[in-house]
Amino acid sequence: MHRSLLDVLRCPFCGSTLELVEHGATLVTSDQVERGVLGCQCCAFPVVAGIPVMIADAASRSALVALDEGRVGDALIGLLAPGADPDRQQDVGALVASEGVTYRSALELLCDDEEGTYFLYRFSDPTYVTAEGLLRAIAESGWPLEGRTLDLCGGSGHLTRALASLRSAETDGRGKTVLADVHFWKLWLALRFNAPDADPVCCNANHPLPFARATFSTVLLADAFPYIWHKRLAAEEMMRLAGEDGVVVMPHLHSALGDNFSAGDTLTPEAYRALFEPLGPRLFSDRRLFDDLVERGVVDLTASVSPEALGDEPELTLIATTRSELFRRYALPAPGAVDGRLAVNPLYRVDANGSSSKLTLEFPTPEYEEEFGACRRYLPETLTVEADLTAPIEPERLGPACEELRSLRVLIDAPAGYAS
Repeated sequence: MHRSLLDVLRCPFCGSTLELVEHGATLVTSDQVERGVLGCQCCAFPVVAGIPVMIADAASRSALVALDEGRVGDALIGLLAPGADPDRQQDVGALVASEGVTYRSALELLCDDEEGTYFLYRFSDPTYVTAEGLLRAIAESGWPLEGRTLDLCGGSGHLTRALASLRSAETDGRGKTVLADVHFWKLWLALRFNAPDADPVCCNANHPLPFARATFSTVLLADAFPYIWHKRLAAEEMMRLAGEDGVVVMPHLHSALGDNFSAGDTLTPEAYRALFEPLGPRLFSDRRLFDDLVERGVVDLTASVSPEALGDEPELTLIATTRSELFRRYALPAPGAVDGRLAVNPLYRVDANGSSSKLTLEFPTPEYEEEFGACRRYLPETLTVEADLTAPIEPERLGPACEELRSLRVLIDAPAGYAS
């Protein structure tokens, strides 16, 4: 964690400020707190692998004990795999020590359900495409990214990476993009691969959030709100963190009036809107947002709709802010400079034949295809590229085709070691 994060961190229980206490395990490198203990007026919280754990549970208490006893490795393993048997702990320890680990291989060990599939292919699924396009549009207004930004329940940092990349040179810097999630292992993956320049904070969105009032110019919560039980508390907390001049952005809300995969505990569009009434929320059809992006390359934030107009559409987006100038039509530019490295979308099988490559779209499971098959709107079933895509991909060798392949998401801007 960047040391400046202490300026805005608050205890989720007593609300007081936190400081790095004197401790034998403390490790601070330049302005980064790699490990240590944070103290407030009521609690102590561990910082392990650069991640402050603002939760009081068995795993965090065990991590504090391990730090007290100088068992730094055990503190990390216990947070990555709480309650794991000795064999699994050994595997996780080997993963942590490995320099050649990839995002894919780490995901296979740390996540044993279908969420791992969702994460691996996240950079090109339709919900990500819509949410990323929405963030790119909002960034055009400038002010939403001038302060700190928060990706709440942000998983392993895919949209956090997008948020960080949209900052201008004037607003760039460590400590400006914060990723919060209740699962430590997701944050560890984000810090190692997808969002290494973000500040991860392990916290529970069903509880008061561990940040000072009006800390963030943008509060993003994508996909996860229906799975939060204490929705009224979460909504009040998000508005508290955005303050009077910030914006709350909530793509891909599941509607109780439509049919959804893994729907969660859904509300009606009217109920979602009512939760954010103090910030003047506007609702948008995800179907229309997606169509506009794929077919016209635009994000039209003048096209808000009433709850009644949404009818039984399964998904919607909510944007809440008192700053009405945000709600305009945005024409999105072509993808910018590559932040990581160009890689073939992992949904494609690559068959190289000399100086050309044939790409074939293959879904990992029938369930994934059923839920995210709309990616066929931009991902061709098959195509041939006049380059060997099994070798490192250099944009200049692809020529004009590179920009088109990136726009189609056939090529993705991936972190190093993502899916290789």
